[in-house]
Amino acid sequence: MILPRATGLLAAAPLRLAPFCLAPLFFAPAAALAQPAAAPVVGVATARMEAVYETSQYVGRILAEKTVHLVARVTGFLERRLFRQGSDVARGQLLYIIEQPPYQAAVAQSQAAVAQASAQLSNAITTLNRELQLLHTPAGQQSTVDNDRATQLSDAAQLASARAQLETANINLGYTEIRAPIAGRIGITNISEGNVVSPSSGTLATIVSQDPMYVAFEMPMVDALNLNTRYRAEGGLAALGIRIILPDGQTYAQLGKVDFESNTVSSSTDTILVRGTIANPPLPGTARHGTNQGVSNRELTDGEFVTVILRGLKPQQSVVVPRQAVLNDQLGTYVLVVDQKSVVDRRPVTLGQTTPATAVIASGLASGERVIIEGIQRVRPGLKVNAEPVTVPAMPAPSGKS
Repeated sequence: MILPRATGLLAAAPLRLAPFCLAPLFFAPAAALAQPAAAPVVGVATARMEAVYETSQYVGRILAEKTVHLVARVTGFLERRLFRQGSDVARGQLLYIIEQPPYQAAVAQSQAAVAQASAQLSNAITTLNRELQLLHTPAGQQSTVDNDRATQLSDAAQLASARAQLETANINLGYTEIRAPIAGRIGITNISEGNVVSPSSGTLATIVSQDPMYVAFEMPMVDALNLNTRYRAEGGLAALGIRIILPDGQTYAQLGKVDFESNTVSSSTDTILVRGTIANPPLPGTARHGTNQGVSNRELTDGEFVTVILRGLKPQQSVVVPRQAVLNDQLGTYVLVVDQKSVVDRRPVTLGQTTPATAVIASGLASGERVIIEGIQRVRPGLKVNAEPVTVPAMPAPSGKS
């Protein structure tokens, strides 16, 4: 009797639960159904052709074209210094005077020796002529003529020696005045007035030329080979121009030119020394003139470190994009392109010259294609996007367009 009652309870349960199980199917609102996500908005810029100079960048050093270390060539007290330390000096300008009286006395002594030797030679010539006249007379003898001729030749030699000694004395007297052999800027004097100087005293002061200047830098041999091959018709490296970035980040206004390429390669770094010449004129309005006081301020200084940009002769048309469009990952360098169907495409590229603002695309991208520069983090290849043009500042050509 109990079993039929339990069976009735089990049969009735589905009838009470059915309305609660089916209710969501009849009363769910249509807005709760899944909707497709809106396409993300990205900012794009158009790749365009620009005239760009091909450049290579190296670390270089400014060197004076001429450097002279002034050294005393005679011994004596240093009596006077006639220049302002750190000033510009002209070629031939008198800089130091070493005591002169001992050398003036040596000149006078040599002059007297020349006069004495000249008188002896004159007497020997007169005596020889007299004996030659008597030679064909009973009073003349050949042996006397021979002796007088030997005396005349000896006195001539003594006169030549005296004249040479006089010239040496004059040269030594001239060495008591130390003059600038080149034009340039003179440094600090190492020996002050009142000290005895001699050829072994060392450098008195150093003069470095100011204009033009050398800029020397080490270039990897592979770069040198590539550039020499590329510009073979124009003379190789000698055809390349040089731009300089100063230590404060400013670009130096003058354009230099390569004039020397070493004939040896460094065994430790596989680099070759390259040198160029560049003008170093005085800055406008900075030249101050006056006797031994002139100073002309210039931007390049001997020994200064600079950034050297080696630039091709003529600009080449290249594809240029904003620098922020270029991305990197483990697979390499790439840009994200939005095609005509507004779909994102990953495009591997090869970079040329770059700056913080622009990048040259050597290969992998064509002019006119749209690259993403804003909203990159919200997209991936294959995703459809809403591309909006972004106005970017004028893109200066990388490293050297002029």
